[in-house]
Amino acid sequence: MSDDKSNKPGTRKDTHYAKLRRAHRDQKAGGAPVFRPRQPVPPGEAPTDGLVRLYGLHTVRAALDNPRRKIRKMLVTRNAAERLAITDLAALPFKAELVEPKDIDRITGSDAVHQGVLIEAEPLKPKRLDALGDTRLVLVLDQVTDPHNVGAILRSAVAFGAGALITTARHSPQESGVLAKSASGALEHIDQIEVKNLADALEQLHEAGFQTIGLDSEGQAELEKTFDGDKIALVLGAEGKGLRQKTRETVTALARLDMPGAIHSLNVSNAAAVSLYAANAFLKR
Repeated sequence: MSDDKSNKPGTRKDTHYAKLRRAHRDQKAGGAPVFRPRQPVPPGEAPTDGLVRLYGLHTVRAALDNPRRKIRKMLVTRNAAERLAITDLAALPFKAELVEPKDIDRITGSDAVHQGVLIEAEPLKPKRLDALGDTRLVLVLDQVTDPHNVGAILRSAVAFGAGALITTARHSPQESGVLAKSASGALEHIDQIEVKNLADALEQLHEAGFQTIGLDSEGQAELEKTFDGDKIALVLGAEGKGLRQKTRETVTALARLDMPGAIHSLNVSNAAAVSLYAANAFLKR
């Protein structure tokens, strides 16, 4: 037997595969069972017919309750169906199939937290700016592209009573399972408005009586001291580069969040939540 100590447990050569071999020997000797790591499943191909795949209990429940959402197909486990209070799949107005979690894994990938349910549906159609309605609080995103961030922003926007989310047709994420899961159902509860030119859209908001406030870490005034009027549009820029120069020149004011700590910036979704809370409190005064 070799006296090479480099393969003993805890040494650099004691690799994951060496541990598996020892575990197998232990099992043969009546010891602990063999450890077999779960192999990750990559996402399957995206639907080719223009549909989107949405998953997760909150996301799907909100989609089921939204009369504007046209669902074409559902895959659901027995447990998820019970949690969604679905007692008869055949009674649903679309094709529904009872499956195992691994069947959904093959579509979403094993890293997606689908909670046992997936639907294929037509994407919601964005509205025009002239369909804004009588809301007093809107959120405007200047080329925020991360679907996780946009989903989290949608969730905060709905929570704090914003009436619409305005994004640009380009450099904004499309509706997707990742975005919808991060939004946790909020996708179905807020108007999404898509514009071609953000500066022109801001001018239209001014004409509609909105004060447009760009969030900027170097803004001259604190956000709470900037509010004026009874209609507010909060404008947030992308991670890293922030608001574009044209946007900075077009908004009514640039403001900063007062952060007394050692860090003076927030993730864009967190900044959206804080600013929405402050704006909502001002409008309710």
